[in-house]
Amino acid sequence: MSVMRKSLLVVVSAVTAVVMGAGSGTAGAGAPAPIAPEADLAHHGQVSLWDGQLRVWIGSDNHGPSGLPDATVRLDFSVPLAPGQALPPACLWGGDRTVLCRTGELRAGGRAYGTALDLRAPGAPAEVVVDVDTAWNGGASDRNPENDHHRVLAPATGDPYIF
Repeated sequence: MSVMRKSLLVVVSAVTAVVMGAGSGTAGAGAPAPIAPEADLAHHGQVSLWDGQLRVWIGSDNHGPSGLPDATVRLDFSVPLAPGQALPPACLWGGDRTVLCRTGELRAGGRAYGTALDLRAPGAPAEVVVDVDTAWNGGASDRNPENDHHRVLAPATGDPYIF
């Protein structure tokens, strides 16, 4: 019996070591698992609408603590936008209602240059809702994602609605 208990103890110890080693956060031959940088992105800007002309200005801040080489902001519009419109070089179409814009490098505690969009909506909608969101944050973790999500209602008054 004591030989059987010792064998069982060795097997249990070996299994425990394998399980504990697998869950200890090590990768490969003892190398620590990579940790994502932490950055707090925040987007701000304004939206105005008048007679189908939609103007958006968006800027991004990084409250840190780590810098980011780049990030992408998604703007989703509640109405389709007129096809064939030119976008600034840092932006591209993600669909007939979506525009994606890169921020460029964001140092910790830094601000990206803003991007201005001058768009046209077919017809003359009475209002447009713009959802602003981070599509990609450079792989960073963000403990405060609420400040990079906005929903802006812009009635067709020509007034700037700030977010």
